[in-house]
Amino acid sequence: MLYYLFDFLNESYDLPGAGVFQYITFRAAAALITSLIICLVFGKSLIRLLQKKQVGESIRDLGLDGQAEKAGTPTMGGLIILFGILVPTLLFAKLENVYILMLITTTLWMGTVGFLDDYIKVFRKNKKGLPGKFKVVGQVGLGIIIGGMLYFNDNVTIKDRVSSAEAYVTEDGSRVQTLPVYEEEEKSLKTTIPFVKNNEFDYQNLISWMGDWTKDYGWIIFIPIVIFIITAVSNGANLTDGIDGLATGTSAIIGIALGIFAYVSGSIIFADYLNIMYIPHTGELVVFIAAFVGACIGFLWYNTHPAQVFMGDTGSLTLGGIIAVFAIAIRKELLIPIICGIFLAENLSVIIQVSYFKRTKKKYGEGRRIFLMSPLHHHYQKKGFHESKIVTRFWIIGIFLAVISFVTLKLR
Repeated sequence: MLYYLFDFLNESYDLPGAGVFQYITFRAAAALITSLIICLVFGKSLIRLLQKKQVGESIRDLGLDGQAEKAGTPTMGGLIILFGILVPTLLFAKLENVYILMLITTTLWMGTVGFLDDYIKVFRKNKKGLPGKFKVVGQVGLGIIIGGMLYFNDNVTIKDRVSSAEAYVTEDGSRVQTLPVYEEEEKSLKTTIPFVKNNEFDYQNLISWMGDWTKDYGWIIFIPIVIFIITAVSNGANLTDGIDGLATGTSAIIGIALGIFAYVSGSIIFADYLNIMYIPHTGELVVFIAAFVGACIGFLWYNTHPAQVFMGDTGSLTLGGIIAVFAIAIRKELLIPIICGIFLAENLSVIIQVSYFKRTKKKYGEGRRIFLMSPLHHHYQKKGFHESKIVTRFWIIGIFLAVISFVTLKLR
């Protein structure tokens, strides 16, 4: 909203300083700061309200150290994150941008699914919350919407480079750099694939056997892939949210990495220099992800050990959904196993533990375990590590994985 106001003031009245709102970097910085302020101020008020309404977390006895002290800690704090993301986005982003609309839709959609789950747990006194099948329906529904927008919207395009930027020296000795030349914008299902020479993969190749129908029915393969990614990442974030600050800090690290990818992919200069896919209009996503990172850091103020508030599914499902959709939008979804390696490890630990337990119970009559407890962070708690040490080390691993993902830009 402020973008349009200052754009009007700049064009109509040539207001000094109004033109700064044209710069993505300025608006991203403003979104980050605004998000932090909202979370720090609104967060304190919401925590007091939740305490007054006795919206406390019911803790299952898992035999973990420090678990009893968490009982009664306010939950549904994910509302802080939602406000911290949406308000700065509405203030500073270009709201007609299709990618911004997708991310706003994702935030509201997954926030609603998570809120319903928390509401049933807290106010209906049902520890199971929203039945799993309804969560899956919500994730699948979002996948269909996002997949459809990405596939059918005419503004979702890429550009292939024809020639690289060149620099030349004029007669007066000044150096001039020309912009790279790109083809017209085109609809495409190409995405970025790491560690491969041309660094690109086209989903339509998976249905090339359909012949001439491939171009018209690419959604048959694309939308199910989007659904799978959204479901996997949102569940991974949900599982990671088991100890104070783990999911929030990890999401902030992932958000910073994705923000850098969005900035270089949406810039014709950086895309040419790095020889990566140029995706028009995605630069605007930097404003959204700045608000996302600000919300995570702001919430972390109250969520670090010992936590004053838990995000609940309202926050964790939303964070996972946003990360998944953002990665798909900038065509970096095949990097998710690296960037979101913490989420992947948490997911796999549960899958491996449950599968092995069922298999050994069927074979030996008694279920056996690989981990002391799953998800993975509980395994280390059982081994005697303090929460803060586990969280810090997981953050370090998250930073390491983010750096590796940047390396893939050149390592092919």
